[in-house]
Amino acid sequence: MGLRERKVVASDAPVPDGVADAGTAPPAGEVERLAATGAEVLVTLETDAREPDPGLLAAVSVYAWLGAALFRVPESQADGVRQVLDMVASIQGVRPPAVARRGLA
Repeated sequence: MGLRERKVVASDAPVPDGVADAGTAPPAGEVERLAATGAEVLVTLETDAREPDPGLLAAVSVYAWLGAALFRVPESQADGVRQVLDMVASIQGVRPPAVARRGLA
């Protein structure tokens, strides 16, 4: 978990060869089960929001933590999803934080 590079794919992109398609907003247990097999897991999330959708971003963080590697989301959500994927990777310790700040005053 966490060692595979996570990516955002276009919302109209086909499922790449060798990737397990977990479907649209799958149960977390299904994503975890597929990731445990060692397969790259694709999760599709949908929203009509033009601005970053907090619910979608929260779901991405959970799916990424559980091992999903590819995320098919609307273009309006792609930048926010990339930031969430970077955050999860930093928390898991597989990439350094983008910015490290120390001190309280």
